[in-house]
Amino acid sequence: MAACSVVTLSGPFGPDLSLERSPAAAVGAARRRPVAKPRLLAWGQALWSAPPTFVALDFETSNKRRDSACAVGAVRVERGRIVERFTQLLRPPTRHFEFTGLHGIAWHHVRTAPTFRQVWPRLRALCEGVDFLAAHNASFDAGVLDACCEREGLPRFDHRYECTVALARRVWGIFPTRLDCVAEELGIPLVHHDAMSDAEACASIVLRAWAA
Repeated sequence: MAACSVVTLSGPFGPDLSLERSPAAAVGAARRRPVAKPRLLAWGQALWSAPPTFVALDFETSNKRRDSACAVGAVRVERGRIVERFTQLLRPPTRHFEFTGLHGIAWHHVRTAPTFRQVWPRLRALCEGVDFLAAHNASFDAGVLDACCEREGLPRFDHRYECTVALARRVWGIFPTRLDCVAEELGIPLVHHDAMSDAEACASIVLRAWAA
């Protein structure tokens, strides 16, 4: 994994997320001062009197189509700890793979794997009763989940999402906010683009943001 140049942008009232600066433009200032201790922002204890119950999830896709999920990882968190894990290779609708170089999954790995429809009851049960679903770049994973449900004629998940990209920026002012960069900055173990490892890292980011 390539090293990340993490920049923390701070203003007089904590992380200044209104600044639109590239890493090259901001890195000089960041090197002159240590990363500031994050402030307690409205997302944390002010919203939740106890650690929230949530599921952190990650999808890997075989190609650019949102309904081409080829792996899923999900962890359920209750009272501040992971209580259940679920990971599964998935057989996408077609053999077309574009992202094998990213996640290492190819058609021969998934040709006998279950379809999304077959694992949907397990995933739905895992998410019952949660306060929200969490994902890193949540719009992507929410889009994959919705597209897979739509393709299979299944009801959409009716859950709120928390995006750990937004949390990393809001709570710590971390930039760039790729998952590997956030994990490196926070000291979270990660095998990037392994669905289970990504989901566990996402859960860790949520818990650290809550406690910040």
